[in-house]
Amino acid sequence: MANKALSKPDIWTRLLPFLQWTPLVNGTSLRADAQAGLTNAVIVLPQGVAYALIAGLPPEYGLYAAIIPAIIAALFGSSWHLISGPTAAMSIVVFTSVSPLAEPGTAEFIALALTLTLMKGVFQLVMAAARLGVLVNFVSHSVVIGFTAGAAVVIAASQLQNLLGLSLPTDGSFTDNGWQVLSHLSQADPYSLAVGLLTLVSCILIKKIRPRWPNMLLALALASGLALLLDPGQQHIAMVGAIPASLPPLSMPDLSFGSISALSSGALAISLLGLVEASSISRAIASRSHQRLDDNQEFIGQGLSNLVGAFFSCYASSGSFTRTGVNYTSGARTPLAAVFASLFLLVILLLFSGITAWLPIPAMAGLLLVVAWNLIDVRHIKLIFRAARSETTVLLVTFAATLLVALEFAIYAGVILSLVFYLKRTSTPRIVSILPDPDARHPFFVSAEQRRLPYCPQLRIIRIEGSLFFGAVNHVQEYLQNIREPRLLIVGNGMNFVDIVGAEMLLQESQRRRAAGGDLYLGNLKEGVLRTLKRNNLIEQLGEDHIFINKGQAIHRIYNQLDPAVCKTCTARIFQECHIAPPGEKPLEGSTITRQKV
Repeated sequence: MANKALSKPDIWTRLLPFLQWTPLVNGTSLRADAQAGLTNAVIVLPQGVAYALIAGLPPEYGLYAAIIPAIIAALFGSSWHLISGPTAAMSIVVFTSVSPLAEPGTAEFIALALTLTLMKGVFQLVMAAARLGVLVNFVSHSVVIGFTAGAAVVIAASQLQNLLGLSLPTDGSFTDNGWQVLSHLSQADPYSLAVGLLTLVSCILIKKIRPRWPNMLLALALASGLALLLDPGQQHIAMVGAIPASLPPLSMPDLSFGSISALSSGALAISLLGLVEASSISRAIASRSHQRLDDNQEFIGQGLSNLVGAFFSCYASSGSFTRTGVNYTSGARTPLAAVFASLFLLVILLLFSGITAWLPIPAMAGLLLVVAWNLIDVRHIKLIFRAARSETTVLLVTFAATLLVALEFAIYAGVILSLVFYLKRTSTPRIVSILPDPDARHPFFVSAEQRRLPYCPQLRIIRIEGSLFFGAVNHVQEYLQNIREPRLLIVGNGMNFVDIVGAEMLLQESQRRRAAGGDLYLGNLKEGVLRTLKRNNLIEQLGEDHIFINKGQAIHRIYNQLDPAVCKTCTARIFQECHIAPPGEKPLEGSTITRQKV
């Protein structure tokens, strides 16, 4: 049965990727998936409500976003353990993208949040159609770490007023939130603060003492009990309130041109962030489960989950690190675990929706402070600080931009700065002068600078370690023009790519040297580089007899073109040919020339 299902044509497994794993479903896997799903449903109940509050949406929208998108992403994604839903990073970007356009919590705000979700899904599907799954590789890890750390600080700042029982008008930014709270500290409510701190402390302690227990749920239960004791009449401590006991209702995003135009920048940023988030989480779990992933299929799963979710009252979703990790450690076997989690959450929503009426808002704030702290990856931040100055700069710039400008522009700033550093590195390829090692038993080439070897006064041999493209041409050309030796051999086994600008530069350098009485030669070129030269007829202009398979062949041919008068007074004598016969003369009968090792 399994072989028959798995042998379907590729077109079916591409359109319906769940056909790849459904043959693996059996009684044992169903029990394991159901257990993992129930654990996940319990975990996401407080998380979904908390994330919706971050996004500026009614609490039920966080639960809706944990139901529909999780099912769609599980059926059409690539990872067998990834669970999609609301996340802290997605929630804060939704809030910062939509809050300048509408009042949080209003019908207009909700419609715009759904529009943002729809656009995110469309962008992700377009990327999938263009097979741009590799794009996530160009978003530096430092950008993600810096952004999530900055988002954590923004989340913490936004929840301080709820923790202190304050209701302050702010624009949602880190600076305004911080200033408003500092200005109104004297008005803080001690009852609210006590409930919030109890949630925070108990959540941390339960996690440390009993790691497998649902620490967030238990912490909220303790906080609700304390709130009932301190403020039975609910005069001081604000409550979340009851949520509707219903299926995720059908919804219609705002599709007006003005709304789409205003949200386009945020939608593109949230699309990239969501894909990076989902991809990095699925890869982390796949490294433990040994599953082979398809980034492009994950694009499709994430895109469809947001596209469909936008019409079922679900705001932007992505892969959840917490829920995915719990899913794997709970023994989930197939993506059905995510389906079970959604179904169990739906049952809880229908039967126990009134439980949120007893959840204190300061308790949710305390919970979100724990979430914010967990977002800061201290270990990787330390590694980045020790690794490289450029990566540290990217992290710090992204972090600072997250605090000071719109979050979507913080992502762009980090990505652009990463590309700038990458281009800077690739535009200055390392160029090494190499010569035969006089101490080696067999002919072998080493760096002349490291060994301080003497140079041949007529021939310089260099190796370019990097691609020769338009961005690197100026650097390489300046280096070549500073080489005084008339004849130059470029060893190209370190060049993976040469574009037309780089090829033209080689031709210009060849012509310049020939006009001055010297010449340019190429050796050890890779097949792709040779194709570029042939395609543009540059080999004919450079001269086919100037391109060699290896260094030994090149030196043997070039040696015969050297000036014998210079060779007579030369003391370097670094080539084996120098000890056989002067340039242009035949070697003595019986003598041999061992070609230098490639």
